[in-house]
This record gives sequence, C-alpha cells and structure tokens, in this order.
Amino acid sequence: MNDQPRRRPAKPHRRPKKDPVRFLAFEALRAVDERDAYANLVLPPLLKKARAQGGFDGRDAALATELVYGTLRRQGTYDAIVAACVDRPLREVDPPVLDVLNMGVHQLLGTRIPTHAAVSASVELARVVLGEGRAKFVNAVLRKVTAYDLDGWVERVAPPYDEDAEDHLSVVHSHPRWIVSALWDALGGGRAGIEDLLEADNERPEVTLVARPGRSTTEELVKALGEDNSLPGRWSPYAVRMAEGGEPGALEAVQEGRAGVQDEGSQLVAAALAAAPVEGRDTRWLDGCAGPGGKAALLAALAAGRGATLLAAEKQPHRARLVERALAGNPGPYQVVTADGTRPPWRPGTFDRVLMDVPCSGLGALRRRPESRWRRRAEDMEAFAPLQRGLLREALKAVRVGGVVGYATCSPHLAETRVVVEDVLGGRGGEPVEAEWVDARPLLPGVPALGDGPDVQLWPHLHGTDAMYLALLRRTG
Repeated sequence: MNDQPRRRPAKPHRRPKKDPVRFLAFEALRAVDERDAYANLVLPPLLKKARAQGGFDGRDAALATELVYGTLRRQGTYDAIVAACVDRPLREVDPPVLDVLNMGVHQLLGTRIPTHAAVSASVELARVVLGEGRAKFVNAVLRKVTAYDLDGWVERVAPPYDEDAEDHLSVVHSHPRWIVSALWDALGGGRAGIEDLLEADNERPEVTLVARPGRSTTEELVKALGEDNSLPGRWSPYAVRMAEGGEPGALEAVQEGRAGVQDEGSQLVAAALAAAPVEGRDTRWLDGCAGPGGKAALLAALAAGRGATLLAAEKQPHRARLVERALAGNPGPYQVVTADGTRPPWRPGTFDRVLMDVPCSGLGALRRRPESRWRRRAEDMEAFAPLQRGLLREALKAVRVGGVVGYATCSPHLAETRVVVEDVLGGRGGEPVEAEWVDARPLLPGVPALGDGPDVQLWPHLHGTDAMYLALLRRTG
C-alpha cells in the first residue's frame, strides 16, 4: 500500500496568445519612447505591414490607432493614476511595463472596452512582451484601477483647483505644468478658456485636405471623397475636411500632388501672406523655411496664378527633397534650394513676399503630436530664440522696401511669437529693422475671435485648427 499523498497534476504550460492589435500598439509606444520617434510617423508603416500580412482589417487599425494616441494624449493623467496604485515611485517602474499599464488604463477609463476584456487583454499582452512575473504585477495594478471611473480617479489624484490651479489642470488634462502655464499666459482669460484649449489638445484632429488652386478644386475633392465623407473647410477656401477619416493618399489628386493634407491654420497663413497688399512689383516670392513643403506648395500655386516665381529654401537636405516632391508638377516657375535662412545666398531686397515659418517647439500641434508635450522643456524656448530672431531679421533684409514678410510659427508660446517680432523690430539683440506691422486680421476673412491684432493667433478650441501664429510686416526702409 502506498501511503504517499497524491500530487495534483501540474497545470499544462499555456503559451501566451499574441493579440496583433495590442502588440502593434505596444511596438509603436516603445518606438516613441526608445527612439524619440513620432507616432504619426511610426504607426502608418506598422499598420501597412500588418495589413499586408493579412487578418488585420480597418477595425483593427482603428483600435490600434486609438490605443496609441489615446495613451500618449492622456499619459500624464494615467501616470498619476498608476502612481496611486503601485507601491514604489513611478520612476522605478520599467518603461515597457508602464506602457502596458497606461495602455490598459486607457482601455479601462478612456474607451468602451468592457472591464474584464481590458484587464485580460492587457495581462495577456504583458505575458507576451514582459513575461509571467511582470504580467502578475500588471494584473494587480489594473484590478486596482477598476475601482473607479476616470472622473473618480481624477478627483482622487488631482490637487484641488483652488489650491493649485495649474497642477490641477496639468493632471486633469494631461499636459506638463509648464505648458499649462505658457498656454494660459498666451490665451489670457479665466478658467473656461484654458480648459477648453487643453481639452481640444486631447481630441483627435480632423484630416483636412487642400486643393491647390489652378491644379485642383474643392469640388473635385468632395466628388472623390463622396458627400457623406466630406465637409467644407471652416475658413480656408481651399480646404475640404474628411468626415469619417479614411486614407487621403488613395485620392488621385493627392497622389498627383494637385492636392495634399494640410491643416487649415497652415492654409490660412499662406493665403494671408499671398493676399497682403504690397507696393509695386509682385513677381518674386520666397519661402525661407520651406520643409516639408505644404505651405510652399500652396504658395507656389498661388504665385503661379499671378505670374510670380517662388523660391523655396530649406536648410536640411532631406527636408529639401520633401519640398521638391511637394512642388513637383506645379505649372508656374519655382525653384527649390538647400540653404540656411540665417546665412542666405540671395541678395538683400530681392523678394516682394517672404514667408518665414520658423522652427519652434510645436506646442501648437499637440493634437497631432501628443508625445511632444512630454519631450519639450521650458528651457527649449531659450534654444529656439536666437534662431527665430535671426531668421526674421534675414527675412526682413530679403524683402524689398514696400514688400511684406510673414513670420509664422506653430506655437502660441509668447516667447516664440509676439516677443520675437517685438524684439526684432526694436533692435534687441541686433540692428533695428525699419518695418511696420500690417493688420493680418482682414486677410483671414470670416475667421472669428482673432483678438486685438495686428498679429493673429489661431486656436484649436476656437478655430478647429492648429495653434498657428502669424505676424505680417511691411519693410519701410
């Protein structure tokens, strides 16, 4: 007789099942973190590869896109929630683990995915990419997260507004505190405006197309998209909005370069410069920071319609090639050169119109590049300042007396916008420039809430555009 106790049979080892949608989203998040990549550049080729391999349809692509962008946009809020659910400082949680956790939190609190499915799918992903031990940690943390909905968690992890307004808004709306402060300064006003702006930064932007005049029309784009999948532009006469998303690259006009993807704010900047009154000759136009080429392509089309020539200059060779691609096929005369706008090869007073869309922090496009908010630092503004001032000074030298310069930047930060223009006009940090403001507001017809002028700041929550800034200056001597 055998008195030994019976042993339970060991559980058969189960290999974790790879979920292609969540695995792809995790890959994209890791690329953003490890390589400082941008999601809008990383995600499309991953989706294309997944489709090519089969079994990955449009719904899968939509979910993967939502998981990536939703996690990045709400990262600050989700970090605060995860921090309340772990027994160690958040900096001690390995970044891949935090990516899986935040993506799980987004499924629980930011989507309609059922709780059990969000937890089990996240734990299964952790088994695949992190291992069994860390998967148990992910499971324990996410089960704590299920205790409250998003509003309940925000109430617990965000400081009261009355005690620290900026920190409250930072946690609630997932923006670094310094960005909240900078945007609030630029926007002015009370609580409602800044909350509307921060919330707009967390919304998925529409895909907007530009019909380049003389080469395409809005009617052509509407017909190609179908009336059910197109909306007219809000402000730009060249704009068509895609109502249900879709693939703009599939459109014939886009493939041929007669149309392109371009935010209405960028369209308005180019159109306003082209519409600004100049004295005398109007045949030579310059885009001094032309990469990647969207504004240059619109300017080239507008110039061609008037018999003018566009010179598009870009310092970086790879971006200059993008400009060449964007302008290819333009019917009017144009030239693309690789040149540094702070050390230009052209003579002073050569041009009648100059656009200088300067490198900047990109705080005006946080809807499109949500990861930028976590990479930028307040001290970055100091690094951009000398370049922005130098480019504007050279632009004013490049234009002839009576000609117009458009200073543009995709940022509402005062240190990158009005302060730069005022410093250059006042001679701070360089020789004073003889130029005067041109009121830009009448050159954006129909656009409301443009402020006191003479410069213009567009806003996502007020205009549905990126937060583009434009100052128009006429050289007087």
